[in-house]
Amino acid sequence: MPLACRFSAEHGREACAEDCPTRGPCGGFQYERIEKGQEVPLPEERVVDVALLDMNHGWPNLGHDSLVHALREAVCDMIPTLEPAEISLRVLSFDVRRGGMLPEGPGDRFALYVGTGGPGHIDPSCNDGAAEGSQGIVEDPSWEPRAFELFDAILEDQDAALLAVCHSFGVMCRWAGVARPVLRGPGKGGKSSGILENILTPEALAHPWFSRLAEHLPDRLRLRIVDNRLFDLIPEAGAPVDHRVPIGHETRGVGGPRGEALTMMEFARDRGGLMPRIFGVNHHPEIVNRSRQMMILRQKLERGDVSRAWYEERHQILTQAYPDEDSEQRLHVTSDYTLLAPLRFHVQRQLRLRAEALGIDAGIHEDRVVAGFQPVAGVV
Repeated sequence: MPLACRFSAEHGREACAEDCPTRGPCGGFQYERIEKGQEVPLPEERVVDVALLDMNHGWPNLGHDSLVHALREAVCDMIPTLEPAEISLRVLSFDVRRGGMLPEGPGDRFALYVGTGGPGHIDPSCNDGAAEGSQGIVEDPSWEPRAFELFDAILEDQDAALLAVCHSFGVMCRWAGVARPVLRGPGKGGKSSGILENILTPEALAHPWFSRLAEHLPDRLRLRIVDNRLFDLIPEAGAPVDHRVPIGHETRGVGGPRGEALTMMEFARDRGGLMPRIFGVNHHPEIVNRSRQMMILRQKLERGDVSRAWYEERHQILTQAYPDEDSEQRLHVTSDYTLLAPLRFHVQRQLRLRAEALGIDAGIHEDRVVAGFQPVAGVV
């Protein structure tokens, strides 16, 4: 099953930015932003709410909207099923770091949480606007203990899931005590940025889901990633392991040896023992289609939303390629296995459970995501 909806397959992914069928009044998808002081919409019986934890502190970025789009695409192919049942998916985006807004824990309303990337130091108490690595961010760290409490609640609830990228993954590593953020100094080449490489761990090769990813890699180990980070996450000696499984590490340059920085980790697995339930990565699998991202990037520059320097840095990342390989194909495989398929799995699970609670056979089941899954190069 290609992880691109049929509409984008027929019309190209650029069409989704302007003419996605889920934008209609009965499209099965809704989106609302929760800023500081804003009331959270009331829950609705036929609406499955997903909590998006926005860690961008108001900075311009491509990742947040890409995650929203990934959730919208997960719904698109189910429109013929969802519309008759009058069930929809609603993404509520919480301004976590700047506004201190966090969703309630898992229960009757939320069961799926998704965390974004973001600027500055991963430890919010270090963001005073002047310290190295803070990137000018001045941050009230009072949100972090509440986020840790939320993560505790998600861990305890076997039906809840949390998928996170980049900054959110770093916060999860602090929560779990498995790795500490270390600013990349001159010895590491400073900021890690571009189309780079991660390497799978032995634990990943034995994992029921990520061992499938290995089958699609040239050497069963090395995967292409989109990277844009200031900090390495260095494993803590003596950290508890129990159910936590390291999945990936950095490499010291493309084709180089494995580095010490942790780049992917599973913190909990789903009831069936296959799909990660709490999982994070230190790269950007949400930046999956470079032609679409280039379009969005140009739009941001034309609207004056971003500086020329911001535009140029991301343009360089998005246009980077390697000779003698299909970089687009390899990036899609990474995105499919480390974000898009797990996301669809948990979206379909929550939609199925809601339909069943309403006494509706919606013909939805998350196991079909796994059974029919075949990574593809994607629609360009």
